[in-house]
Amino acid sequence: MYYSIFMLDVVLRVLAFGAGAALVVYTVMGAIRSFVLPRNDLVIINKWMYWVIRKLFTALTSLFKTFAARDRIMAMYAPVSLVALEIVWLVLVALGYTAIYWAIGEGSLIDCFKFSNSSLLTIGSEKADSLAGDILSYSEATLGLLLITLLISYLPTIYQAYSRRELVVARLERRAGTPVSALGLLVWLQRTSLLADEGPQWEQWEEWCMELEETHTSLPVLAYFRSPQPGRSWVTALGTILDTAALRISTVDKPRDARIELCFKAGCIALTRIARFFQERTRSKPAPYLGPTDPMQNPSHEEFLRAYELLSETDVPVVADKEAAWNKYHLLRSRYTHAVEYLAKLTMAPAIKPVAPHKEDVKEANQ
Repeated sequence: MYYSIFMLDVVLRVLAFGAGAALVVYTVMGAIRSFVLPRNDLVIINKWMYWVIRKLFTALTSLFKTFAARDRIMAMYAPVSLVALEIVWLVLVALGYTAIYWAIGEGSLIDCFKFSNSSLLTIGSEKADSLAGDILSYSEATLGLLLITLLISYLPTIYQAYSRRELVVARLERRAGTPVSALGLLVWLQRTSLLADEGPQWEQWEEWCMELEETHTSLPVLAYFRSPQPGRSWVTALGTILDTAALRISTVDKPRDARIELCFKAGCIALTRIARFFQERTRSKPAPYLGPTDPMQNPSHEEFLRAYELLSETDVPVVADKEAAWNKYHLLRSRYTHAVEYLAKLTMAPAIKPVAPHKEDVKEANQ
């Protein structure tokens, strides 16, 4: 009888030690995979934590009617998620060590939990009853400092990438108007005589597209950091650049420039890979779009013809065959429309302005 109870206790403590050690190792490795690994890997803890917080923020934003109010709330989503992720990791490590301390006989579960938190937060108010407990206590304090240090060192990397991204978004707003539009950008290029030597501009946008692909898949939380101004978004900016490239390739009567086509390909690849990255990890549809209008309006044939006429009136050379230009533009746009729609809904981005806004809007944007 006593032997059976003794053996059961031994088995339970061995299982507790193994489960606690496994939880600690998985949590620390998840932090390393999230913050140190140059490519992002799927971490189940992160996935469920982000999902829960996103549900809370979506429910909160649904209480407000204006996009500006919802935008202010969603601006807190990424920062809150990062801090909450750190807290979740610390709690899991504390629970794992609680099981380990109980397994080696450091007292009841409550006492072990207090001792674990004291060690993790380096308070030192609780003392171990054995040498093994002291050694494990030091290891837990080391891991606690490691997790906090990882987050602190991670933030500068995020904000450096964020700053580089937003610099291009702000510059695009100065060139294409507010809200940005492909037609406004083409008119600005013509008005400033840059359409005659536009290659360097497209090279800069190509590099930006490639950097977006790298940073927004290796640092996925960066996709949710919103622009300082409510009307800006990296999704809207990239969609506008691709709209401009599609309109330039299909409609503007100028010699082919490989740099424009390379920028268009780089943007399509970046959008597709970022969208696929989030689709594979969320395994669900994004929350309902909460922006002011459709995030990626598909222009009708009449809207395209209006854009064609506006380009012609602003002295932009256009091809003679309107229908051929429309068919080519529609084909080019189909390569990235789905990805832009998905990411716009995922990040709650402001709407992209139609390809053919009113003439007054184009003049106002380029004054």
